[in-house]
Amino acid sequence: MTHTAPPIQVGTFVKTASPQVIEVIGTTPLDFVVVDAEHAPFDRNMLDLMVLAGRAAQVPVYIRIPEMNPATILSCLDIGAAGLLVPHVDSEAQAHELVAMSRYRGGRRGYSGGPRSAGYASLGMQEALRRGDSAQIICQIESPGAVSEARAIAAVSGVAGLFVGRADLALSMGLEDSRATKVLEDTAAVLRAALDEGKLAGMHVGSVAEREEFRSAGANWFVVSSDQTLLRQAVQAIASKGP
Repeated sequence: MTHTAPPIQVGTFVKTASPQVIEVIGTTPLDFVVVDAEHAPFDRNMLDLMVLAGRAAQVPVYIRIPEMNPATILSCLDIGAAGLLVPHVDSEAQAHELVAMSRYRGGRRGYSGGPRSAGYASLGMQEALRRGDSAQIICQIESPGAVSEARAIAAVSGVAGLFVGRADLALSMGLEDSRATKVLEDTAAVLRAALDEGKLAGMHVGSVAEREEFRSAGANWFVVSSDQTLLRQAVQAIASKGP
């Protein structure tokens, strides 16, 4: 199938619990950030401040949640996250369950007019429901089973896209290289599955060069590096004293 590639979206992981990081990123052309609550120390209060900073800086804040459960999903959506990046979605059934926990209409998300997502009770119920249900739900594909179900997961109504977690995918195969041949083959298959369903085809890459490599394979939603790595690289560059 021939795809017309949409313009890519580029963001980065934020692993530092500081709203100022979001403010600084807001001065750049990045399209979004993903606050990594799976692998970095964010409690609900700090997540709230990170999303608040995103609103102020006009940069959409996605949250990678640590686990798929109703309380976590509800709290992240209530504070106004633009979307959720959800680890280890391995089946179509899990994708349906995830969407149900994330949606008011046709789902099981508990409603309150009071949180940020509902405009602090300034919106009518219908508008609050509409805005709440507009949050994007992106499923991470991180196991051979998930790869085999990728097309079915992408086809679930309410799933905005697929995101290849190459490191965990490699580990689930008993490999220790995210660029192993089988990992790259499965990555390409997941990207095709997302594109065939008209969904976001996302992945994490370590550099602009790697971004361009996978862009040619159809990926269109990139999380490039992280705030910590970018800081370390910049400091390393200025710390170098030459020969």
